[in-house]
Amino acid sequence: MKEKIILVVSLLFGLAALLLTTQYLKGKEAEFNKRLEAMYEGAQKVNVVVASDNVPGGTVLTKKDLATADVFESAAGSHAVRRDDVQQVLGKKVMFPISRGDVVSWAFIEGGIPTTGGLSSLITPGLRAISLSVGGASAVSGMIQPNDNIDVLGTFAFPSQDTPGQMETVTLTILQDVTILATGQTTARQQSMGRQRQSRSSSGYSTVTLEVTPRESELLVFAQQMKGSLTLTLRHPRDVTWKRDLPSVNFDHLQNQLPEINLERQRNIRHKKDL
Repeated sequence: MKEKIILVVSLLFGLAALLLTTQYLKGKEAEFNKRLEAMYEGAQKVNVVVASDNVPGGTVLTKKDLATADVFESAAGSHAVRRDDVQQVLGKKVMFPISRGDVVSWAFIEGGIPTTGGLSSLITPGLRAISLSVGGASAVSGMIQPNDNIDVLGTFAFPSQDTPGQMETVTLTILQDVTILATGQTTARQQSMGRQRQSRSSSGYSTVTLEVTPRESELLVFAQQMKGSLTLTLRHPRDVTWKRDLPSVNFDHLQNQLPEINLERQRNIRHKKDL
């Protein structure tokens, strides 16, 4: 009898612990969802076409290859195929592989966006297109292509803060995570059609066209007029990180920070934790 009472009491304690744990987890889930909603408050979602499975390059799209999903407008991008346009991509060939769940972009579709018009039709409403003169190493040796994301760095001669009457060379990051609309006369639409697709080693252009805000366009126009040069750095297509308070680099900064910069590389990029 005593053993049965102990067993019943143990079961009751177990059920009570399970109930309390379940309530605790539900409370934490509700708290997380509340914070997530607050984080994205005001952000709009759009219904776009995504790949229902991995789609190899060269595939002719059918209904089984596609699905729809609600994503935040900022993540979808201006070239995403919207749900209302799904019929326009059926029967068309994809130029590049698309992973399962990825948003289908018109840049992947043979023939590109089925509209007439030039570069203006590719610009996201509210943004602007501006061209910069670049070449060679300034544009990653011509490796940058339409739809790539880049950072814009500027190197200028500024009056020295330490030595009055002297000039010093300063490099600083002007803009981060900017989309390339065109390289030279080539847009993503033209690339997807294959008419002007060139090998990366033979591609050549002297200008790139960026998609920026009106305020950013003023900044870039001013930077181009200053005595100096602009350089582009290429980003991974899924890298949307943003670095706050990046320092401007002059000779003193370079000399003083080189050890720390190299140590950061070894620890955070090369993952040498014992340093």
